Amino acid sequence: MAYIGREPQIGNFQVCDAISVVNGQAAYTMQVSSVNVSPETANHMIVSLNGIIQAPGSSYTVSGSTITFASNLVTGDVIDFIHILGSVLDLGVPSDNTVSLAKLTATGTKDATTFLRGDNTFAAVGGITVADGWRITTGFNGNGDTFITSGWEQIDDASFGSLGSAMTQSSGVFTFPSTGIYLVQFQMSYHTAINGYVRGRIWITTDNSSYDKVAESIGYVQAGELAAQYSFALVDVTNTSNVKAKFGFAGANASSGAYGSTTDTQTGANFIRLGDT
Repeated sequence: MAYIGREPQIGNFQVCDAISVVNGQAAYTMQVSSVNVSPETANHMIVSLNGIIQAPGSSYTVSGSTITFASNLVTGDVIDFIHILGSVLDLGVPSDNTVSLAKLTATGTKDATTFLRGDNTFAAVGGITVADGWRITTGFNGNGDTFITSGWEQIDDASFGSLGSAMTQSSGVFTFPSTGIYLVQFQMSYHTAINGYVRGRIWITTDNSSYDKVAESIGYVQAGELAAQYSFALVDVTNTSNVKAKFGFAGANASSGAYGSTTDTQTGANFIRLGDT
């Protein structure tokens, strides 16, 4: 229910400006910084007159911003101070930098990668929060659909930089560290012994079971030539247990194959989290 009349002041402790006594006058206007102020009641004030604390209600009354003493003041009387207490049972507005996160009631997880939103929930910091790169350390041959199930390592060159939590993989199946929209890139350097097509493929599952080919790069290569291909996909990782990625190779024949190395990335993948899902 809304207040009827003026809403109570909340812990707003104020000292009124000095008031000059007028001979034969009982009523005076209370101001703070030259602006009229209205106490909640006479009981929300401390008033000192001639060095004596006055009793609210009997020694003075208030109406709006006017204090009226029980009798007219005369020359020589001194209003020492008028202190307005506001609502003494409320804390009022805390000082800057005095409220810690531990004092807030919020949902979610607070850490270096989250921020407190206006709805009092912690959310992940926007922008790129995960960037990781992997490669195969040894080459292989194969035709048809060949999934790259072994030889994977996280890139470990001295210049390599990653961001956030790393991807994990088991038998070539990659698990994302957190939900979000990811850019998945696949680079493949390869060779073929006969004229034909070579394909590099990105496969995604959304149920941790059946995989869908979401991206494919295709190159036609003459026998004995070397080439490279690049493919990419934007993946909505709504659940890290169900949404996973793996990579495939399809050569022209069994002598076709992809290159791998432990010293530079010849065939590999990048994973970049672009934002929230």
